[in-house]
Amino acid sequence: MSALRGPHPKQSLRVPDGLGVSRRPGEPAQNSAGPRHSGTGGVRRVLSHVSDPQQPEKLPARETWRALYRHFRPHRWIVALGALLTLVGAVTGLAQPLAAKALVDRLGGDGSVVGVLILLTVLVVAGTAIESVGAYVLERTAESVVLAARRTLVGRMLRLRISEVERTQPGDLMSRVTSDTTLLRAVTTQSVVSAVSGGLTFIATIVLMGLMDAVLLGVTIGVIVLIGGAVTFVMPKISQATARAQEAVGAISTALERAFGAFRTVKASGAEQRESAAVQEAAEEAWRHGVRSAKWQAVAWSSVGLAVQVSFLAVLGIGGARVASGTISVSTLVAFLLFLFYLIDPVSRLVEAATQYQVGSAAIARIVQAERMETEETGEPSAPRDTTPASVVFDDVRFRYRDELPYVHHGVSFEVPGPGMTAFVGPSGAGKTTVFGLIERFYEASGGRVLVDGRDVRSWPLADLRAQIGYVEQDAPVLAGTLRENLLFAAPEASDEEIQDVLVRARLDALVERLPEGLDSLVGHRGSQLSGGERQRVAIARALLRKPRLLLLDEATSQLDAVNELALRDVVAEVSREVTVLVVAHRLSTVTLADRIVVMDAGRVRAVGTHRELVASDPLYGELAATQFLASTASGAT
Repeated sequence: MSALRGPHPKQSLRVPDGLGVSRRPGEPAQNSAGPRHSGTGGVRRVLSHVSDPQQPEKLPARETWRALYRHFRPHRWIVALGALLTLVGAVTGLAQPLAAKALVDRLGGDGSVVGVLILLTVLVVAGTAIESVGAYVLERTAESVVLAARRTLVGRMLRLRISEVERTQPGDLMSRVTSDTTLLRAVTTQSVVSAVSGGLTFIATIVLMGLMDAVLLGVTIGVIVLIGGAVTFVMPKISQATARAQEAVGAISTALERAFGAFRTVKASGAEQRESAAVQEAAEEAWRHGVRSAKWQAVAWSSVGLAVQVSFLAVLGIGGARVASGTISVSTLVAFLLFLFYLIDPVSRLVEAATQYQVGSAAIARIVQAERMETEETGEPSAPRDTTPASVVFDDVRFRYRDELPYVHHGVSFEVPGPGMTAFVGPSGAGKTTVFGLIERFYEASGGRVLVDGRDVRSWPLADLRAQIGYVEQDAPVLAGTLRENLLFAAPEASDEEIQDVLVRARLDALVERLPEGLDSLVGHRGSQLSGGERQRVAIARALLRKPRLLLLDEATSQLDAVNELALRDVVAEVSREVTVLVVAHRLSTVTLADRIVVMDAGRVRAVGTHRELVASDPLYGELAATQFLASTASGAT
């Protein structure tokens, strides 16, 4: 019988790079895939985010309940139905001890017991069936809550500002979508329903027990209150342990993402064991806190069982004495003992609700923190597409990545009319790549103005601004999927003719012919099936297919051989007749083709002019150009 169920467990050194680009210390990497170093300190660095200021603090109870209700609210009526079914099932259970009392009374007399036995059987079967339907409704709704939460989080995280992503480990962000939302499942449905149905059933049971015998009820409540104090004590322990375990799960994702993001480097460096140790330590950290949570949950559940058993013994002893004295009947004692056993279920539900709330509140805190991260506006471009070349103006621009870091730009000013090619050169850390990040509004200028077509980029709708721009990053990332998907990534409506034209221009047509499935061939994780030069050509083709008014090329030909570099250099020169092209230049051959060259040093523009003018007037440019020329000559001689 359901009445007899027990509890259920549940910032400055700069390194010259010819005319190349590298990063000033303190400037975030352009690749947000995470750290790519291996060393003896790697394990602790991977886990350092556990004590990072970004670590979510425990939310106040009121705020936790508000967040929970936000997830719960769209499903409240379905949850109410599940709760009602659960409650009906519980009511049938309440009737069982009364039926048992009637059965005992009939056994002592001449009345038939068949009707009572049939009633008792119907109550057991009906109660079990109704509770099963209620459990299914709740579990299905719980999965819907998780789905909705994941949809919301994924949509929000893909709209995060670059600065937000650079402050957070990608693996930790992923764990919030996966494991944290899983914990959300139970607390938004089962915890709520268990608290409501368990509370109501508990009250009803206590009332019926009191009507039978107030003395025995007093004994039962006394034992439950005494041992229930232990449950109240361990609940915060469960929440703390679960929060730390979830942070460690995020560290596992971070460690794995770090290793797989530089898998060849890991193997070439012989760092498999060190990286494995990083993952294992994160896993052990999760295990330690998971075990701690399990320990306190076991204490809570054991307290419930102990309370019931001690209550049973006390009631049996005192109740037996009362039967012997004639104060109560045997049937009353039997019914009271059945109610006592039945009390296990509502008490278990209340303990379950409390433990699930403690576990879920830790996940809620991490989800709420992710929801508070700053995002960008999204949407489709709203203005009609302009085909004229764009102009760019930097007016006394100052910028630093964060308030605690030094400035990267110290009053940068220049003008770029369209069309034509403008090259940016300078030592490492001069702030060249940051120029592109400010134009794309990946970052907001700390002072001054960045103008596109004479309009401050901050006043542009973001989708309209970025629709004008084609951008080839320094690392030329290629996404997992097919070659066709990568080409169409920035221009999904491009026709087959446009794709074929851009393949020829980017020198990718021969590659497509070699691939077994042509454009539909898989390129592997981060383009692992392509060479570095092929990935750069894919990135260039992707930007050209977008038909931009402004083309930003950050070291776009650094990994190309001489033949392909020459071909693509000619393509860029051709494009620059109709489009405004900005190039962060690495090779002298590219710089000499530029209509104008902006020389940057230490976050300032020190000179603007043509190659011939700058060699004669700017010592830094002359030194860099000579160094690069000599390097190119030596390379050619080799």
